[in-house]
Amino acid sequence: MPTPHVETVKIDELDCWRIRHNGAELMVARQGAHIFSYQRDGEQPLIWPNPEAVFKQGKGIRTGVPICWPWFGVFDRNPQSVKAMRQSDQPAGAHGFARTALWELAATELEGQALRVDLVLPVPSGGFPGWPHQVDLKLSLLLDDQLHIRLTSHNRDTHTVTLSQALHTYFAVSDVRNVQVDGLNGATYIDTADGWSEKTQSGLLHFTAETDRIYLDTPAQLSIIDKAWGRRVQLTSQGSKSTVVWNPWTERVKAFDDMADDGWQGMLCIETANVLEDVVALAPGESRTLGVSITTIAL
Repeated sequence: MPTPHVETVKIDELDCWRIRHNGAELMVARQGAHIFSYQRDGEQPLIWPNPEAVFKQGKGIRTGVPICWPWFGVFDRNPQSVKAMRQSDQPAGAHGFARTALWELAATELEGQALRVDLVLPVPSGGFPGWPHQVDLKLSLLLDDQLHIRLTSHNRDTHTVTLSQALHTYFAVSDVRNVQVDGLNGATYIDTADGWSEKTQSGLLHFTAETDRIYLDTPAQLSIIDKAWGRRVQLTSQGSKSTVVWNPWTERVKAFDDMADDGWQGMLCIETANVLEDVVALAPGESRTLGVSITTIAL
């Protein structure tokens, strides 16, 4: 079996790790423990290779798998959850602080044929600004014939801590207008692009306009059907009952300085999440894991 190779590289302002194992290459930025590339030899990329992505200190990277933690977005509509998550009158930064904080590489170990990479987020003694809790956060990446992502929160505090979170994955697709998402038929969703109205999914999900939806009580397995690339990208989630599906389309994309005007065509976000009523309440000493396993299947 090939020996795993971990190399430290610098991309603009950010320190990153290039990890190769068993015919796959994974790129991770130290800032945010942010996966920004994953590709198996001879295959189309799994992660959208955004050519306009910015690798600057303190700025989230618009591609890959941003870690949204300990809150998702700035829109959570559960007032009790918001009050419990944050103890500050200052405006909340979008998607929390984990995605721009500096993480540490804790371990790289072989487990049989797989390589496990663990990254941890150091917690200041008084907690993070506006969030004074003692919660350990670990990201475990497992590379075998799939990519497994596991985000584990462990409450070291003496009180219950409430959080929302997401693995905000930008998938590469041949053309979002020609792909479908399977597994959501019959699911209730909140259409945030249409006044937060509640709707029901009918059949496969197709894309014809800006899409920003929170699907509720979703099944553990979803997939992206991409006939042009001859593949099905299969997602199997853990510790999640909510899924966010997002594409900015032609108008919303113009608000982003780190995305080309036609960039929306080659990407689709399917986000394994705990949001709205699916928030996590961690009792003292309790741990919870949010995870997703991703693989491709030939059509």
